Amino acid sequence: MNKGLMTEGNVYEKIVRFAVPLLIGNFFQLMYNTIDSIVVGNYVGKTALAAVGASTPIINLMIAFFAGLGTGASVVVSRAYGARRVDEETKAIHSFMLFAVLFGLFLSLVGIVLSGSILHWISTPADVFDEARLYLAIYFSGTVFVTIYNSGNGILQALGNSKDPLKFLIATSVLNIFLDILFVRGFGMGVAGAAVATIISQAAATFMILRLMMKTDAEYKLELSKLRIDKDILMRIIKIGIPSGLQGMIVGFSNLIVMGYINQYGSSAIAGFSGANKIDNFLGLPVNSIALAATTFCGQNLGARQYDRVKKGIRASLLLSCAIVIVLGIIVYINAERAISLFSADADVQYQGSVLLRIMCPFYTALCFHQVFSSALRASGRTSMPMISSVVSFVVIRQIFLALTAPAANFRNIGWAYSGTWVIAAVITGICYFGSHWLEEEIKHGALQK
Repeated sequence: MNKGLMTEGNVYEKIVRFAVPLLIGNFFQLMYNTIDSIVVGNYVGKTALAAVGASTPIINLMIAFFAGLGTGASVVVSRAYGARRVDEETKAIHSFMLFAVLFGLFLSLVGIVLSGSILHWISTPADVFDEARLYLAIYFSGTVFVTIYNSGNGILQALGNSKDPLKFLIATSVLNIFLDILFVRGFGMGVAGAAVATIISQAAATFMILRLMMKTDAEYKLELSKLRIDKDILMRIIKIGIPSGLQGMIVGFSNLIVMGYINQYGSSAIAGFSGANKIDNFLGLPVNSIALAATTFCGQNLGARQYDRVKKGIRASLLLSCAIVIVLGIIVYINAERAISLFSADADVQYQGSVLLRIMCPFYTALCFHQVFSSALRASGRTSMPMISSVVSFVVIRQIFLALTAPAANFRNIGWAYSGTWVIAAVITGICYFGSHWLEEEIKHGALQK
């Protein structure tokens, strides 16, 4: 039996064995930007930390649409793999990898041209602006490495291989730490050094994953002679991925507006939010990793028409993710100031960041329901439902709340804007999940194809 195939064996074991390397891999992937924040916050100062923090929503906005399209590629590849349609799988892999190169070059151009204007638009403070613009210019020069690596990583995950990407991320994250310290502290390059270190590390990760895909004899083998876009398959990928891509862009745009509110509180608040945001990302790792495992698990089993395993996989994913975030949430809630102190020794920064963390920690279980239900719907190709849920919750309701509470000038409202909309998203996604009868439709469709 192929180790990446999730249509047989113990459900919990399959999800855990897939999710654990994915969790560790995502952890190291997050370390890229987090190490930048830790190094510049401790060796340069809080304005440098604020510059990296102000840059993050812009970076996320620029790559969000492509990440959503990657969801479409993962769904097409995993379902073809589960149904053993090898020719379709091969065409999907080569089409999307070539598309990743073209889209990455496009993002580099757009990011470099627009980043300064976006920083002005979100009212970035003057003492932060120049460093943030420099960081973004350097980062976007290497965006093609991000798109190629993420495409290869997503394809491997869709085929059940989460271990090789883990090895690459560990190696390049260690490289990033070394280069950050060398460039920022050793050479005194400031935020520019942190950005250069990130680009070099991402380029190394891209080289590793391309080498694996080109040297392997496995089903994900990448051959330069086959790099061409199959219009029908790419359009199917885009059709499935567009709702997720639009969701990512719209939520990213919303986060830019949120950053505009935070910028009004000054550099200490920006730095505190930056630290809290990094801890928030790590707390969300188990949720995202198990949800990604659920997408692959459901996709493969839907392709193989193993519908009972789909149900069991969703239940297992919910139980595992909720149990983990409850434990981690309690730990972070108790040690909030200590967590923020990793990024800055400034007492005001620690206070601002810890306030946000303590508001958000009790609500991570809501994210578990939203993410797992969304993963199951995406695996079935119904990506518009999670998009609607996320946009309504994380954009419309969140922005209305912040606009109504802005006159109070209370920094705590930023934390409540996130926590409250997580709960609303869980409720809306749950209604879509249970009310659409999506699995019954899959069973009927499978019966007609027999």
